[in-house]
Parts: sequence; C-alpha cells; structure tokens
Amino acid sequence: MQVRYLYIFIFVLIFTICKSQQIYKVDCSTLRMGQYLCPDPEYDLIDPKTQQPRDCTKENKAKVICRAADNIICNESNNSTFTREIPCKWTNGYSFETALLLSIFVGMLGADRFYLGYPGIGLLKLSTLGFMFLGQLIDVVLIATQVVRPADGSYYVIPYYGPVINILTSDNETYREPQTD
Repeated sequence: MQVRYLYIFIFVLIFTICKSQQIYKVDCSTLRMGQYLCPDPEYDLIDPKTQQPRDCTKENKAKVICRAADNIICNESNNSTFTREIPCKWTNGYSFETALLLSIFVGMLGADRFYLGYPGIGLLKLSTLGFMFLGQLIDVVLIATQVVRPADGSYYVIPYYGPVINILTSDNETYREPQTD
C-alpha cells in the first residue's frame, strides 16, 4: 500500500517537472513586464561618449536587444531574443559642463550661446556685455536647469549619474489620481 503511494507521488512529481519544461512560442511584442529582460545584459548598451543607449535616434528612441524568460521562444526570431524600442536622449556632442562653465566665466561675451548654436543671441550678448550682466545671470540659471538646450534640439552629454533633469509635462490625456482632502 505504501509503495503504491510512493509510485503515485513519483509519477506526479515527474509529470509536473516535465510539464514545467514546456516551450511556448509567442509574439514577443506582447510580452508583459517580468516575462523579458530588456536590455539583454550580454550586450554593451551604453555608449561611453554620449552616456546614452547606442544608436539613439533624433526621435529619442533606441532599439535594444531583449531576452525573453526561460522556455519562451519568439515567433519573430525563433529564439529567445527580440528587439524593442526604449526611450533615450539624443545627444550631438554638446557637453553640459562646458556650456555651464562658458556661461559662468565668459557668458557676458555670449560664448555660451555661440557654443550652443545661437549666434544671434550670442552677438546680442557680446554687444551689450551680457545685457549688463543680467542676461549672463539668467543664462547661468537657464543652462543649469537645462531649459536652454543646444539649437539642434539634442540633449546635453551628461555623465550617467550626473545632474540630469527630467521635465514632466501633463496634458488632457494625463490621468490624475484623485486626492482626498
């Protein structure tokens, strides 16, 4: 009698182990969080020159290689890897530290605005001595808070753990959690 229960237990154990090793073929674009690891840590993702994901486009998106969880195979690639777009900040080589130092030390001559690609404002600051130093002070604050960016629309090159400011905006599509008063 006891041996019979032991056989049943072993059979159930083997069945569950075999059942859990089942391979699933799915469309990997529909995977939920926790069913994939993105980006795949086997790939070198961060570009050391820009401190952003490699191949970041002007649309602030970068394609990265992701890996599905164990026992999940993607229909697109017939293996466990797939590509997904992640947000990034497109940079074009303008350094945040350089722009801020130019604004602090020679901002009254408009060097910061020339560096960022605004020659008209740079000439105006040069001819008025930085709007009597008031424009220089305003530019230091605007560059330090990253409101003024390079003229080509790119972001500053900032160290990965540097003083990055993310500006949050809301519009009519933004959901706001009701607050109890």
